[in-house]
Amino acid sequence: MAEITQRDGTWSFDGDTVRIVPGRDKRVNPVRQALGELAVPLGALAGITYEPGRRTGRLRLKLREGADPLLQAAGGELPDAADPYQLPVESERAGVAEYMVDEVRQALLLEQVDSGPCDRYLLPGPSVPLSASAGDGTASFDGEQIRLEWNWKTEVAKKSGGPRVFPVSDVETVKWTPSKGLENGYLRFALFKVPTSAAPKYDPYAIVTYGLKKDPLMALVAAAVTARLPHPAGPPEPADAVPVALPAPWAKGPAAIGGSTGNGGDGDSEADHDALLRRLRELGELRRDGVLTEEEFATVKQAVLRRF
Repeated sequence: MAEITQRDGTWSFDGDTVRIVPGRDKRVNPVRQALGELAVPLGALAGITYEPGRRTGRLRLKLREGADPLLQAAGGELPDAADPYQLPVESERAGVAEYMVDEVRQALLLEQVDSGPCDRYLLPGPSVPLSASAGDGTASFDGEQIRLEWNWKTEVAKKSGGPRVFPVSDVETVKWTPSKGLENGYLRFALFKVPTSAAPKYDPYAIVTYGLKKDPLMALVAAAVTARLPHPAGPPEPADAVPVALPAPWAKGPAAIGGSTGNGGDGDSEADHDALLRRLRELGELRRDGVLTEEEFATVKQAVLRRF
């Protein structure tokens, strides 16, 4: 068992999992605090390093590409203070940090862990429900629906339409980018069949951020949504894929998930969109209740979306 405790948190390794517990000091970044305890399985790691410094060194976990929805959503742009996979280490604790590096590296070698990219997420992403306020609005996500609300800084053209509420099944992509220099950052959702070329400050599906300390909390919302979208490196859906029938008691064959019944009727060729939306909500409830696994839910959701 290797363990190191510093102001920003405690890291421990039991041979299978690196457990990261954020520190309680008020100076600890709000992103670390909001994430809470993280359990990183050995199979999600590509490596670990310790970088010594005169007063403070830095312990870093390197995760496999595509293993974590937070890193996927942040695109490598999380500030160091907000990155949960970095731990500033006081110089007098360098020996403990180096011992942890040796322990993790030895385990990776013994288990022959593949350090290459993943085709599925190995971490679950931030817990839901969650909410973040920054810039010109507030973004909330309960695992099923995203809600965007506006404040006094919001452009009138965007604010006049009121809050935006939409299911995660409508989301094609989500992007978070931090403020850089004089350029504002943003959290932006691209929805199926809702194209837009508007700048984020006018886009009703985007929240603009201004470079303040709590802005990276928006990356947590992006990560929670990303965890529920198809993995970018996952196997592509065949264009002519036949939806699969799912187990009883809730499945009634292909038609139950929006697929063709094979009868060739007009009802099969043009599904009722309201019924399909209801089906997506039902599937989300089944996943939440544990009836559906994440993999089964993703497969069935894609089958339903192809009917739109």
